[in-house]
Amino acid sequence: MITIGRLADYAGVTVKAVRHYHQRGLIAEPDRDSSGYRRYTAQDAVDLIKIRTLAGAGVPLARVKELLDADQDTFASAVAEIDRDLQERIAQLRRTRDQLAQLRDGDQLFVSPEVAGYLDDLRELGAGERHIRLERDGWILMQTASPEDAAVWISEKRELMADPEFRALCLEHDAAYDWSPDDPRLLPLADRTMRWFAGRDSRSESRPVDDPALAQLLAQSLPGVSSPAWDRLSRLMKGE
Repeated sequence: MITIGRLADYAGVTVKAVRHYHQRGLIAEPDRDSSGYRRYTAQDAVDLIKIRTLAGAGVPLARVKELLDADQDTFASAVAEIDRDLQERIAQLRRTRDQLAQLRDGDQLFVSPEVAGYLDDLRELGAGERHIRLERDGWILMQTASPEDAAVWISEKRELMADPEFRALCLEHDAAYDWSPDDPRLLPLADRTMRWFAGRDSRSESRPVDDPALAQLLAQSLPGVSSPAWDRLSRLMKGE
């Protein structure tokens, strides 16, 4: 007859683990002796070692009880089923690791490689993280709503970024977020933007000025995300 501490030592587990197995019904909890201690038998030690071995092999505690009492065929069948479950969990963990690797690589978990490359270009250009976050969130919505149109838009935007004046306008619009709505720089910025669009439309058969993909790049953001200066800039560009 041995104490719970000695039993735990024999099996290589903690006393807390033994008590947990009591709660799960895996080991019967003996009555206390006259001195107030619970005394365990050698059979309890054998059962505890079996439980520890099965749990260590990946058998869920909910299934340990049935395996302790199973015959050879039932045991083999149950182990095969548990192994299949473990293989599925391993596959899921691998998928999770792949997603974590994508997170380390930046935006590619959420957007296409083409958009992720475009966002990297914005970072290299000097755009702020707020601007990049708004762009990324907009692209997430675009790609979900219309993957085909998003593919066309990102190709066009990459071409636009080759224009030095367009890049300068991007940076100035980004900076204007924090300006006062009465800042005197807003009106010239609106004029430059509209002149650029007008010149572009006269040179190409591209989309019209009010294309939402293009407007978002310069003065728009996700619904409910703006600033007083951006709101005024948008009105100025509409001639209000």
